[in-house]
Amino acid sequence: MADHTHLPIPAFDPPQKPKRNKYAMACSFLASMTSILLGYDIGVMSGAIIYIQKDLQISDVQKEVIMGILNVYSLLGSAAAGRTSDWIGRRYTIVFAGVIFFAGALLMGFATNYAFLMVGRFVAGIGVGYALMIAPVYTAEVAPASSRGFLTSFPEVFINFGILLGYVSNFAFSKLPTSLGWRFMLGIGAIPSIFLALGVLAMPESPRWLVMQGRLGEAKRVLDRTSDSLEESKLRLSDIKEAAGIPENCDDDIVSVSKQPHGQGVWRDLLFRPTPAVRHILMCAVGIHFFQQASGIDSVVLYSPEIFEKAGITNDTDKLLATMAVGFTKTLFILVATFLLDKIGRRPLLLSSVAGMILSLVGLGIGLTIIEHADQKLIWAVALCIATVLSYVAFFSIGMGPITWVYSSEIFPLRLRAQGCSMGVAANRVTSGMISMTFISLYKAISIGGAFFLYAGIAAIAWVFFYTLYPETQGKTLEEMETFFGTFFKWRSTMRALEEKKGESNGQLQLTTANQTSN
Repeated sequence: MADHTHLPIPAFDPPQKPKRNKYAMACSFLASMTSILLGYDIGVMSGAIIYIQKDLQISDVQKEVIMGILNVYSLLGSAAAGRTSDWIGRRYTIVFAGVIFFAGALLMGFATNYAFLMVGRFVAGIGVGYALMIAPVYTAEVAPASSRGFLTSFPEVFINFGILLGYVSNFAFSKLPTSLGWRFMLGIGAIPSIFLALGVLAMPESPRWLVMQGRLGEAKRVLDRTSDSLEESKLRLSDIKEAAGIPENCDDDIVSVSKQPHGQGVWRDLLFRPTPAVRHILMCAVGIHFFQQASGIDSVVLYSPEIFEKAGITNDTDKLLATMAVGFTKTLFILVATFLLDKIGRRPLLLSSVAGMILSLVGLGIGLTIIEHADQKLIWAVALCIATVLSYVAFFSIGMGPITWVYSSEIFPLRLRAQGCSMGVAANRVTSGMISMTFISLYKAISIGGAFFLYAGIAAIAWVFFYTLYPETQGKTLEEMETFFGTFFKWRSTMRALEEKKGESNGQLQLTTANQTSN
């Protein structure tokens, strides 16, 4: 009997902090590596374009188009990815993305003229679209609630790592002859996609997809390995079963699930007859994706060499070095953000991040305007421009960058998740394409300082939008989300009412547990 003197009372013992689940982490890590491809492509193009312009003699407009067109092409990939991943599963969709990207990178590397290069961009763009859409969905479906923010921000970490690799590859191949250098920069992007496609085969399929296929036995095994505890695994399974319309007591390994006609009902519920909750969720998801890009991040990342040239750095190698500093800063701060997401919560990080971006953009606008109107080189203004570019990408990476992906992949209900996320990504890519394809024309029209003042204005609107409409989602299960949305500007009172209700039911639970143990 001596062993059993202390019986733990679940309601009164402080909950132990779950250890990070290594297996779920490895799966999310592998899935998110697809985002390296996108990052590499963005980063490498910013430097390669200097040499492509010299080699193929292209105009400024052609230059803008080839820089930004990838985003428009990636839309086609994202649009197809939702359907594909429901059809062949999340895993094989990731492999498929790697294969398409591999072909695109080779085509770009061997391009002989502008048109051929555009074909390569088209193929790579579709692969990028697939990768962008599938990694966050897979990760959100595999990750346990306790570390979902940490794991779902992986794709953004890898995009940044990819951008950094792109910048490094620019620098590494910049000493080669002009016609060879840029071909190496673009073509070498094919290598990571091979490793990626092989690595993915070691991952399990998403448990939510398995349940939707009626493969409960496999789903249960995956959940047991990716959850923090067996209780959580059972809870997650019953939540998913409920969402997929499978009866609670059904425990067969294989179940027949009524196949809904593909996507029809989903689009109706999303766009044509949404409930207030779904309308609010859609506004939040599309809004955060739109503002993430509209506040000018792609102009800074893609056109860093241009901006530094305007700030008075004229040597090509120096420009690429300064650009590498941008890549390092962005990657460093994104790593900081991943650890803060589940600790601080989404809202405080998002709002402070956007506030910092507004200040940096205003500073950059002022610096560039002064340099433009100055007669001699002002060292302090050059320093101000470099410092504000770095602080801008740092603030972006600490909140706006990762939270966009985390937030939009966790707020949709299961039935609408794949299509809902793909709409968010579509908004993201269209805005990104518009920003990156108009930057040169924009700054020629309203001066380069003016362009950044404009982005600062957009970021300020974004701050107000987030402050008024976005509930905190930290630590909530995916299935609880819908209850917080639907009251638009009044979400705070809804949240309070829910907390009170939860408090009451917890209090009763504690009382009954206490009574049972005293009896």
